[in-house]
Amino acid sequence: MLLNNTQIFITIIAVAAGSFITRSLSFIIFLSHEKTPKYIRYLAIMLPSASIGLLVVYCLKDAFILQSKLPIAEAISILIIIVLHLWKRNALISIFASTAVYMILKQFTTA
Repeated sequence: MLLNNTQIFITIIAVAAGSFITRSLSFIIFLSHEKTPKYIRYLAIMLPSASIGLLVVYCLKDAFILQSKLPIAEAISILIIIVLHLWKRNALISIFASTAVYMILKQFTTA
């Protein structure tokens, strides 16, 4: 089902409003003169790692380790991202390079 121009405009406005509200809500709830609650500081420390862990599990959920189709492209890409990140300490380089290698390997290893 394709959207008409009015529906597209309404969708863009709704997404923009939602983004603005969620980003500004933290400044309204936690005023600058108040100390940030301890549980919020804890979440700020723990959530980035938890999010990355969740993304890794989600991305690897379809890798068939015990079947005949070995996840060679996934394993090589994970190795590249680890080595590049430890070497360069740059997330963008690590992510871009490992994604490029993964896409190239998937093109040649998928029949």
